[in-house]
Order: sequence, then C-alpha cells, then structure tokens
Amino acid sequence: MGDLSIVGYLIGILICIVFSGFFSASETAFTTINRIRLKTQAENGDARAALILRVSDNYDKMLTTILIGNNIVNIASASMATLMFAFLLMDQELGASISTAVMTIVVLIFGEISPKCLAKENPEGFARFCAPILKFLMWLLTPVNFIFMQWRKLLSLIFKKKTDNKMTQEELITIVDEAQSEGGIDEENGELIRSAIEFDDVDTKEILTPRVDLVGVDKDTPFAEIARIFEENPYSRLPVYEDSIDNIVGIIHEKDYFCALQQGKSAIEEIQTKPLYISGTVKVSDLLRMLQHYKVHIAVVVDEFGGTEGIVTMEDVIEELVGDIWDEHDVVVNYFQKINDTTYIVDCRAALDEMFEFLDVQASDDDFDCVTVNGWVMEKLEKIPAVGDSFDFEDLHITVTKGTAHHATELTVKRAAPASEPQK
Repeated sequence: MGDLSIVGYLIGILICIVFSGFFSASETAFTTINRIRLKTQAENGDARAALILRVSDNYDKMLTTILIGNNIVNIASASMATLMFAFLLMDQELGASISTAVMTIVVLIFGEISPKCLAKENPEGFARFCAPILKFLMWLLTPVNFIFMQWRKLLSLIFKKKTDNKMTQEELITIVDEAQSEGGIDEENGELIRSAIEFDDVDTKEILTPRVDLVGVDKDTPFAEIARIFEENPYSRLPVYEDSIDNIVGIIHEKDYFCALQQGKSAIEEIQTKPLYISGTVKVSDLLRMLQHYKVHIAVVVDEFGGTEGIVTMEDVIEELVGDIWDEHDVVVNYFQKINDTTYIVDCRAALDEMFEFLDVQASDDDFDCVTVNGWVMEKLEKIPAVGDSFDFEDLHITVTKGTAHHATELTVKRAAPASEPQK
C-alpha cells in the first residue's frame, strides 16, 4: 500500500463523514420542521415546500433510508480507517484499536453532533436542501425499504399498542404559546386564540350578571314610570317580572318602549318578548348558538330550584372571547387598586382568577367552588362576611373593609413584606 492508497482512503473517509453528517442532519431537520408553516407555503405555490411535505408524509420510508445510508457510510469509514491505520502502524490489532478511538470521535463530532445542532437551528432550510436527495435515495433503496417495511409490520402485529393521535386542547395552547414566544403571533392574537380554544370550557354561570345586581320592572309598574328606570340605568333591555325577580316573564327593549310610548300604548305585554331560560351549566359556546337560533340577545339563568340566578347577554358571551367591550354609556370599573408595594384594594365583584393573576398568586379558581372574589371569601370564612373579618391565604392577609348584610363588597389585601437579610 503506497502513498496514493493512503490518500484514497483519506478521501473515502472524508466522503463517508460528509454523508454521515448529511444523514444525521436530515433526520433532525425532518423531525423538527414546522409542518403548518410548510403547508401554508405549499398552498401558496412553493414547490420545494410541497416536496418536503411529500417526503415527510412517507416518514417510515424516509427514516429507513436515512438509517440505512448512515450505517453504510459509518461502517465504510470505520473499515477504511482500520485498514489505513493497520498499514501505517504495521500492526493490525493496534491499528484497529486506534482506528476505533479516532473514528468514534470524528463521527460523533462531524457526523452526528455538529450536523444535528446546525439542522436544529435551521430545520426548514436544511430540509429544502436535502429533500430532493432523500427522495432519490428513497427511490434507489426501494427494494431494501420494502423488506424493512414488512419487518416493521410484523413487529407491529407482535407488539400491538393503541395510540391516540388526537391533539388535545392543552397541546393546542402549547403550540400557541410557542408561536407567541417565537414572535410568530403577537400577544393580543395569542390571547384571542387561547380564548377561542378555551371557549367551550366556560359555563354560563361564570359570566352572568348575578341576581342581586339585576335591574328589572314589575309587570304592574305604570307604563310611564318605566322611562325613569331606563334613564337611571345604562341598559337597553330590562327584564319584566311578576311578583318577584325569581319569576321573569318577559324582556322589554328600550327602543320598543319609547316607540310604544309615542304611539300612546300603555301595556307592557304589548312590547315584551318571551325570555329564553337556560341553566347555569350550559357552556358559553352552546349559549351563543342558542342566542343565534332564537334571535335574542339576552337569556335568563335559572338555578336548581327554578329561581333566577342571573341574566347573561350576547355582549357577555362576546366579551368572554375578545375581552371587555366598552361603549359610551358603560361605567369603567377598576376592580383592583394598588395602594403601595404590599397593599391592594379588591372589589369583591371581580372574577377570582383575575384577582389571582393580578396578585401573582399561584392558585386557580378550579380549586374552589366559586368564580367571584365574594364567593371565595365566603368559602374561606365559612359564613357571610362582615366588615372586619380577616384570614390569611399563602403570603396574603385579607381583610373585609366594606360589605352589606348579605355579602362583602371590598377587601384590603396585604402581602407579607419579604424578610430582610440579617445584618453582618
């Protein structure tokens, strides 16, 4: 074996290492590509993106091709290195040992680690480069691939395993979070998509206006007196009840009322519409379809005893999806006020999960049988809250500072000051 043979072996080993890196990088690229982005590009006429998707769709054949090619070049490079070192050292055993050590390091660095790291940084770019080559190799190795595919099917029959490939809601939200963190979508769009995904999980009772806050009119109220109620309250629709708010018999619209007033009408029954009754456990998504079906904008939520639990409007449903909507007549309510770094004022009408988020508390409203701050206070105190009642929750000290005979209306929340470092 002469110098030319040594040069030939070196060139052969180099070629094998290059192909080893190619196969390793190809595997990483095709396992980390963003298929959603590629589908969009393919639909827009990107031929190379469409080719990547076709190769990726035949994943088992592609992976078998990569593994066969990788093993061929790695074994070939190791064999050539063994012959070369055995000739140089004039000792077959020593040459084999040195060859194993050297080729292990070379293959790991240049055939595995480096190409996989580079492919992971730019999977789509490398997939565009290697897709045509892989497609040709998949065709070239079709007979070998066929044999291995039959072997895989045999293994699948022997080791049967039921797999559920359905994407869960949590996985969808994780995809949105990753897209937002990578800058693919902004925070507002990310929040909108998350709200849409979670839309079907929200119960109507979580967004209703509670019974104690309802403004309605008795069906026996003088017709002219209703004008004053509309003027004093920023509502375009009012429930009509008989005897008590637990028996809502209709809904009147401000526009219908004033039109009837101008026409000289004096009977509420002539302008009221039939209310839609629902349970508080109805999902918001189902409620939206019901409001659309019955062509109404308001529904009465009844409790398990048939009494009125509250009302919910189309605006409430939309706000659950897109956030608060304010018009010219809405009064902006600030549920949370920061007094200083450790003290806060909380309106008890606020949603419990919003309070936890505002106070940066690692808790969830799913841990409690309520959705409002007032319900949470009642649950913690195990009684109707009174002014001066207090309790501790995590690092917070909560005190009821305002209330009525039936519920708390305002809390003062104080966070424990961080312990100061001992003086040295």
